[in-house]
Amino acid sequence: MSRFSRRVELAATVLALAAAVLVWALTRTYPNYDSYYHLVWGRELLGGSLPSFEAYAAPTQHPLYIAVAALLGLVFGESGDRALVLLCFLAHAAMVLGTYRLGAAVFGRWSGALAALFVAASASFLLYAARGYVDPPFLALVIWAGVLAAEDRRGVPVLLVLAGLLRPEAWVLTGLWAVGDWWRGRTSPSGESSKRREAAGRVVAVFIAPGLWALTDLIVTGNAAHSIQATSTLAEELGRVRGIQHVPGSFVTFIGSTVRPPVALLAPIGAYLAWRFIGWRRLLVPAALLAGGIITFVGTGILGLSILPRYLTVPAIAMCLFAGYALLGFTEAEGRVRALWLRTSAGAAVVGAIGMLILAPSLTNVTEEMRFIRATHDSLVALLDDPEVQAGLECGPLTFPTYRLVPDAKWHLEDARIGARSAKRRDRGVEVFALSQKGLRRYGFADGTNPAVNLPNPAFERVASAGILTAYRRC
Repeated sequence: MSRFSRRVELAATVLALAAAVLVWALTRTYPNYDSYYHLVWGRELLGGSLPSFEAYAAPTQHPLYIAVAALLGLVFGESGDRALVLLCFLAHAAMVLGTYRLGAAVFGRWSGALAALFVAASASFLLYAARGYVDPPFLALVIWAGVLAAEDRRGVPVLLVLAGLLRPEAWVLTGLWAVGDWWRGRTSPSGESSKRREAAGRVVAVFIAPGLWALTDLIVTGNAAHSIQATSTLAEELGRVRGIQHVPGSFVTFIGSTVRPPVALLAPIGAYLAWRFIGWRRLLVPAALLAGGIITFVGTGILGLSILPRYLTVPAIAMCLFAGYALLGFTEAEGRVRALWLRTSAGAAVVGAIGMLILAPSLTNVTEEMRFIRATHDSLVALLDDPEVQAGLECGPLTFPTYRLVPDAKWHLEDARIGARSAKRRDRGVEVFALSQKGLRRYGFADGTNPAVNLPNPAFERVASAGILTAYRRC
């Protein structure tokens, strides 16, 4: 790489990280349900107690995210929620930069740059960062592991093990890496003792993340398979889409919503062109990302887990890489192939422009969602700090219609008794209700929940309101 190219990459890195901090500061968003629970669990650990994995409608735990949340809570206190969102925005930037590096290593700099642009323009990836999902840090680790593998550098298993403590998809990717590393090492000139050590290292790398995950479940709940069993049970209770029969249709829908249809259509074209002009050996890393993500997605259907768009984020990035090559791979070609490819890409760029027009409403939806998140958080904090509500907490628990705002309130009110009326209704304490139509849809209803939880008990009196929320009390 030339000195000029290194300077350009350094400038792009600084710009991406600065943009991440700026967006974080201007948008002021807050974590989602799962991430707030991880913050609560981290604080419970710091307080000397085991995390409440078995709480009503608790999400799946991610061991490394609990440790990160605990550290942020220790350093930043209640502002740890905003610190977690900042971490995710920085991880999003690292993911975009890693996409470029991986694309440049496999397909060339221009193809890598376009692939990074596709990832950066995804409204879904941006929203995951804005809500503090576990996905941006996970994806950053996976993509940079891919970069190290494509550049034949050390450190791949370390990053994959860390990623495996955030999401189980990395377990499959670690297995694929181990197979590939074994295949390459078969003809290496190293001695038998060295090969045995390498084989032992691969086994450790494959099993350390799932082993630590199971050990965490065992210590906290007494059941090493708690995460998978609880996730399946919760998916059934909430009426989520489950089952292998829904995998094919969901795959098409989710990929299209994550990276937009034009990118999804270009990806198989790019894959064919790359196989034709680059050769399959150079495609092993992006192909492994694509295959590993698909294997995991199919596995969720077989295991009866919820089929969610987030489970296809890894193959979505792989498709961005192939799509980038489909449009700009001609920069690495020569002669008549280059000329024909250039003309074809120019026509395809028109399709891409249409795709960007389709994307605009998605970005608008993201900004509207961020405003709603901010309004909800401000309403909740103001309501919980109201003296009338504080007085009501002395009389009984704080309850919400469903489980959706429970961890947010637990993070703000550390020692309060907090629950959901969809689990159990109390005859004393404080009941919170949503006022706005969107707030009612988001926080008042959930699959399997009786709508009556949104009706105030006549024995309670209205004592406070803030933004989109109101509170009733009975002592």
